Amino acid sequence: MKYLFFLSAAIFLFACERTSTETTVVTTEKPLAIDEAFNSDKYNVAFLIMDGTFNTELTAPMDIFHHTKFRDSIKSMRVFTVANTSEAITTFEGLKILPDFNYTENHPRIDILVIPAAEHNLDTDLEDERLIQFVKEVGANATFVMSHCDGAFVLAKTGLLDDRVSTTFPGDVDDYKKMYPELEVRENLLFVRDGKFITSAGGAKSFEASLYLCEDLYGKKVADELAEGMVIDWDLESIPYEVISR
Repeated sequence: MKYLFFLSAAIFLFACERTSTETTVVTTEKPLAIDEAFNSDKYNVAFLIMDGTFNTELTAPMDIFHHTKFRDSIKSMRVFTVANTSEAITTFEGLKILPDFNYTENHPRIDILVIPAAEHNLDTDLEDERLIQFVKEVGANATFVMSHCDGAFVLAKTGLLDDRVSTTFPGDVDDYKKMYPELEVRENLLFVRDGKFITSAGGAKSFEASLYLCEDLYGKKVADELAEGMVIDWDLESIPYEVISR
C-alpha cells in the first residue's frame, strides 16, 4: 500500500511538471491583409528568391534596406521575399528560407525589385517563362530594379535592359556579352545605374550598390549612418561605378 502511494505521488508530480512547462499562446489579432500591411508610406522592397539563390546577394542588400527603418524622418523600406512557391527554398549554401509571398498567387505592390544571383541564372532559370514574365511585369512598373551578380542575366532576358547599360559578375561578363550581344556592357565596375535599373557585380560588393541607392534616395548622411551601423567603409567617391545620364 505504501508503495502504491509513492508511485501515485510520483506520477502526479511528473504530470504537474510537464504541464507547467507547456506554453499556450492565444491571440485574437487577425493577420493583416496585403492592402492593410503594405499600403503604408514605405517603399515595398521585394527580394526574388529561388532554389540556388546565393546568400550574399540576398542578405547584403536586405541588411542595408532593412536598417532604413531605424532612421528618422525618411520613407523607409519594408523588405520581404517572393518566390514561385509557398514552400521553403534552399539557397546555394544550404539555408532554408520560407518565402513571404508566392508570386504565382499574390503579392503586394512592389516599389523596388531586387534580383539576387542564383545557381541556375545562366541556364534553366532563363527557361522559366513564369519567372521571366513576373520580372518583366513588376520591373516595368517598379520605381527601381536592382540585380546582383548573375541576376542580370534574368533581368536582361525580360528585355528591360535593351538600350540600357549594365554589368554583372566579373567572371561571367564574357558569357553575358555572348548571350546578350545587343546589350551595352560595362566591365571593372562595382555597379552601373541606368535610369531605374541598377546592376551590380554582386558578392560582398552588393553592399555598395545598395548603399548607393540609399544615398540617392535619402542623402549622404543617412547612407553614412547605415554603413556605420553595418561596420562598412563607405565613400561613394572612392569606388568604381557609373551612372548613365540620358
